[in-house]
Amino acid sequence: DVMRRYRKHVLVEKPTFMRPNQLAEAYDLAASLNLQIFPVFQNRHNKAVRRIKQALEQDELGAIRIVAVRVRWCRPQRYYDMAPWRGTFSHDGGCLANQGIHHVDLLRHLGGEIARVSASLRTLGADIEVEDTAVATLEYASGAVGTVEVTTAARPDDFEASLSIVGAKGLAQIGGIAVNELQVFTPDPAACVANSEDFSGCVYGEGHKAIYRDIAAFFIEGKPFAVTREDALASIRLLNAFYRSDEASGGWIEVMDGGESSRLGRPDEALADLYRTAGA
Repeated sequence: DVMRRYRKHVLVEKPTFMRPNQLAEAYDLAASLNLQIFPVFQNRHNKAVRRIKQALEQDELGAIRIVAVRVRWCRPQRYYDMAPWRGTFSHDGGCLANQGIHHVDLLRHLGGEIARVSASLRTLGADIEVEDTAVATLEYASGAVGTVEVTTAARPDDFEASLSIVGAKGLAQIGGIAVNELQVFTPDPAACVANSEDFSGCVYGEGHKAIYRDIAAFFIEGKPFAVTREDALASIRLLNAFYRSDEASGGWIEVMDGGESSRLGRPDEALADLYRTAGA
């Protein structure tokens, strides 16, 4: 609506889009209007994440064997009651699509493309239609394996958002409240302090500032924006694969087969109308 009616570039926050077909429609429209879409994956800019990305590119950790994500956050009922869109499949998604999407993105940003997943989603801590707890196993195209544990049913507070990589040459673990602390890095333990950040004085980090700089560089210097259409699409396909697996009672789902969740992003025009700007 913003692009079509107002001819404006858009910066799109998590999870950028709910379904691959929504992403395709938006990017096709943007191209036809000569507009830009800037997806937000701010955790890619965290110091700890950038250091691990560098380590993987320079083969400091060796071939990846296991990747594990663990997010233990707290979102009580009052959080979902704050706005009608929260806790809905049409406009929010559950702990995977909303809070966990950045970690889903990091699974492939750091580990590479994922071939298939098996997931189980549950609603355990709030009266909402979407999941607040998810566990999954996955297989990378490289042959590596991984595990995912994401919940917003932890009480009474947020506890951790961590990611670890077991490689042929060493171990890396990022932890903290929002993957902001390099806690273990066996190739160079001294790198942990230098590549950890204190997020106590900000809301989940400084990554948005880096994104704004990247957008400015795109318009002023003509530098490509780091998150491409294909990159964003791959993360949304992976997100949908987790939901599709749960819809198939935990069966293995091929990530790249083009399927979409039957629940995530389903239309709700009455709810959408609450947030549309009036007028032609």
